[in-house]
Amino acid sequence: MERALTAFFGETTSPYSNTVGLSAGRLRVEVLAGLTVALALVPEAVAFAFVAGVHPLVGLYAAFIVGLITALIGGRPGMISGATGALAVVMVSLVAVHGVEYLFATVVLMGLIQIAAGVLRFGKFIRLVPHPVMLGFVNGLAIVIFLAQLRQFKVPGTMEVTGHGMGGGEWLSGPPLYLMLALVALTMAIIWILPRYTTAVPAPLAGIGIVALVVIALGLEVPRVGDLASIQGGLPAFHIPTVPLTLETLEIILPYALILAAIGLIESLLTLNLVGEMTNKRGGASQECVAQGVANTVTGFFGGMGGCAMIGQSMINVKSGARTRVAGIAAALFLLLFIVAASPVIEMIPLAALVGVMFMVVIGTFAWNSIKVLRKVPLTDAFVIILVTAVTVAYDLATAVFVGVIVSALAYAWNNATRIRAKRHETPEGAKVYQVQGPLFFGSADGFAELFDPANDPSVVIVDFAESRVVDQSALTAIEAVAAKYEEAGKRLQLRHLSRDCHQLLTRAGSLIVDSDDDPDYQIAVDYGVRLGQLGGAH
Repeated sequence: MERALTAFFGETTSPYSNTVGLSAGRLRVEVLAGLTVALALVPEAVAFAFVAGVHPLVGLYAAFIVGLITALIGGRPGMISGATGALAVVMVSLVAVHGVEYLFATVVLMGLIQIAAGVLRFGKFIRLVPHPVMLGFVNGLAIVIFLAQLRQFKVPGTMEVTGHGMGGGEWLSGPPLYLMLALVALTMAIIWILPRYTTAVPAPLAGIGIVALVVIALGLEVPRVGDLASIQGGLPAFHIPTVPLTLETLEIILPYALILAAIGLIESLLTLNLVGEMTNKRGGASQECVAQGVANTVTGFFGGMGGCAMIGQSMINVKSGARTRVAGIAAALFLLLFIVAASPVIEMIPLAALVGVMFMVVIGTFAWNSIKVLRKVPLTDAFVIILVTAVTVAYDLATAVFVGVIVSALAYAWNNATRIRAKRHETPEGAKVYQVQGPLFFGSADGFAELFDPANDPSVVIVDFAESRVVDQSALTAIEAVAAKYEEAGKRLQLRHLSRDCHQLLTRAGSLIVDSDDDPDYQIAVDYGVRLGQLGGAH
């Protein structure tokens, strides 16, 4: 039985015991980590519900259902999912125009799209995200988490809901501000100092608990969770979205569903990679896509706003010692307990304690070494890091990743385009040989054509591709264009060391290609991801 449980929840060595698997010490660590995450989830879920323009319970139910299902079947133990701001800012216009029922229908369709992406194994394309984009993503998200906490420094009841968050409102000032800052600093100090003396309780949980006791014991007047909204409610009930089953409805929800599915998967898969680096785990991308899809599909039928992986809460979870699925499951169940039975207690927790926890997450999430790296890495990589960080803060994560990948791909294509060159020599028989070096693809096609001099070359010219690689159709077109120029000049052109694939695709292969026993066997018409991998490994 113990072996079966360990296989499901994840086998790991506990830092608090010498045993492997779900020992008593490990279970304690996981459950306490889950409690810490659940406490941090409450204000986030409520705030994101306000951003989307829905009732706070819609956000809390999403955090519970998405968090529970992804913890059970997700691609990597340790990740936490729930309602997120990246999705909420997209939902707000849909809710404002069409109402919350259309949101529920959109979340269901979003989940089905994500399931399809997982079944088709689209998750593997996350490998194409370069490391500078990952650094920019982490830094940008750390800044976004920091900025999101600033809304807690406004007077409760004066904040306005906007498309970009809790805007407007009056800032705290004078003694209330100083007290708020002091409690935030106290929380951060506890989280920083406590691990030096004991690891029996996760430092974030201790910080929240101690500061909450201080505030309650001294009767301090500070903003609390209950000032945001009441989190009291019942169990989520099954509910089929009441929208017309027509093509018009599909036309309304499909664009939103596609955008939400893309944003959710990108954020989840990048978080998957980040958690994997911290826990030395790999793989699980397609499984995570399916898990996110199942979670959102179910959420849409239980009155939730949908969600995806949450990097802040995932960092809290992992740094609290969680390494198995137990913590994520515990976090979801604790959150449900808060909603159903413990709302009066949770609503008494000071927001300053939760802000302090999130500030420590910001410090731990930001890749501080990237600042030093900026001077050492190529200029293009430094530009991508800064660009992705800025776009993440100004717009959203999905846009930032797309922009970063496109810029990195263009820079890579340009670098390879400038590497096309040729060594030239003549054979004893008087033929001129061009030994092409560097990948031949759309970016280097023009440079390839400039290597040759049909007017002044001898009557026989040999082009040797032993040190090159023909990548795409543009490359084949460039080869045929060069061959046509030599034909017009009345000269004979021979092509050597081309793959069998090229033999079939070149229209005049029979008259140009000279077969060799050592011809390469790579193919042009291959899977896109594999082709990029081949291009990257050409030299």
